[in-house]
Amino acid sequence: MAKDIGKVAVLMGGWSAERNVSLSSGSAVLAALTNAGVDAHGIDVGRDIADVLTKGQFDCAFNMVHGRGGEDGVLQGVLETLQLPYTGCGILASAISMDKLVTKRMWQAVGLPTAKYKLLTADSDFDAVVDELGLPLIVKPALEGSSIGMSKVEQKQALQAAYELAAPYGEVFVEEWLSGDEFTVALLDGEVLPPIRLEVQSAFYDYEAKYQSNDTQYHCPCGLNRTEETTLKQLAKQAFNTVQGKGWGRVDVMQNTQGDFVLIEVNTVPGMTDHSLVPMAAKAIGLSFEQLVVRIVETIGST
Repeated sequence: MAKDIGKVAVLMGGWSAERNVSLSSGSAVLAALTNAGVDAHGIDVGRDIADVLTKGQFDCAFNMVHGRGGEDGVLQGVLETLQLPYTGCGILASAISMDKLVTKRMWQAVGLPTAKYKLLTADSDFDAVVDELGLPLIVKPALEGSSIGMSKVEQKQALQAAYELAAPYGEVFVEEWLSGDEFTVALLDGEVLPPIRLEVQSAFYDYEAKYQSNDTQYHCPCGLNRTEETTLKQLAKQAFNTVQGKGWGRVDVMQNTQGDFVLIEVNTVPGMTDHSLVPMAAKAIGLSFEQLVVRIVETIGST
């Protein structure tokens, strides 16, 4: 099947804050596709990407560009204009999922559970926000991934500083702190893969825990009973479908103190490094990394 895929452009890099992670993910995908016999070519995405792809005469693209410019509908729009088939979500789902606030509002609109939150600006009454949401809290940029710009707030007077840390990345919001277990659920061509439970040594699953630490533990099976796991998988699929997700992706979920599942975010271009979660979930159903990346390419046009 690999030889029937044609000439594949593996898109990586880009210009977002997640550039380095993207280069690692893209390099891993490129190596796996090449090992599988696919005619794959790595491309470091720049502003001239439309010209590069046109000259390259590719049959399809494997998008591994994380963050803004690659995961937010911009690159998808270029690929649509070029009529070049590509992996993963389309323009709308990408744009929605890249913006954590828009995603949360869509989930709320259809009655799916998500953490309580408040939008923050330089003029916010930070003390009032803490009084409303309680402590601890977590502050997030709405338009960044890989936990960039995020921080935990444990004291009232620290909220403004946390906001200022996140503000350079764009719109900022603050969420109630969820102290239960953290899970991630991968989806591949309509199939929900086994959930993974994350156990981190840091305050939360931050950049270091995701990409650098060897102390982060990943549990698959995740430790839930059958009923709980079914509920989690159904919720993740609903969350993904609500934002019009297709092809492949990942939904992050946490439990609150009552044990209820609460949606956090959707990743439409999940990481594919040696620390990444989708390959772990795929391995649990017997898919090697090479088989996974070929399957992802084969989802093009199937959903």
